[in-house]
Amino acid sequence: MYRMSRADRVLAYSIAGAAGFVDASGFLAADRYFVSFMSGNTTRFGVELARGSSAAAIAGMLLGGFVVGVALGALVADRFEPWRKTSVLIAATLLLFAAAAAQAFGFTLGLLLGAVLAMGAINNVFRKSGEVALGVTYMTGALVRVGEGLAGLIKRSAQRRRGAFESLLLWASLSGGGFVGALVYLHAQPVVGWLGALWVLGLTLAAWRIEARESVQTN
Repeated sequence: MYRMSRADRVLAYSIAGAAGFVDASGFLAADRYFVSFMSGNTTRFGVELARGSSAAAIAGMLLGGFVVGVALGALVADRFEPWRKTSVLIAATLLLFAAAAAQAFGFTLGLLLGAVLAMGAINNVFRKSGEVALGVTYMTGALVRVGEGLAGLIKRSAQRRRGAFESLLLWASLSGGGFVGALVYLHAQPVVGWLGALWVLGLTLAAWRIEARESVQTN
């Protein structure tokens, strides 16, 4: 994980948890498609394409939607610096409320589109030199850093161990959020979409406090 303040690290873990929550509930609601885990959708796209199944179109739509969401988040982040975190999270919150409304009306495609756009956009919360510095909805890189940390443990590299621990916490946050999202979906399905949107709304307020404090410190 790149150099971050403690408040930003907590925010990152919380966003990863929200992403896990949204992904798990979307996965269960929409015939085992992912809204934040694009490696899974890429594999499914290839498998369904080989089968000649129309399901490949849905996987392809989600892949494209995620890319569009990232682009949307980048445009919002660039437009509203130095309130990047807050503005990106506002956009993600609005998209998740739209997804929850679509789910309430039984519009599964709308649920998928709103959620995947939000999950793409939310990766722009943490940027450095105009680029995404920390992906909060996908964990392959985090697990790679955990593996590097194991090597650092053997070689007694404190820097690698520290980075691995932070990456492990990020993975655990997404995994824990996924567990909670699945649990809520299985026992309180009608409210799960709204809870995901409210979670990100709460993170928006937290991001605003962080950026307001940073603004005071720099002025």
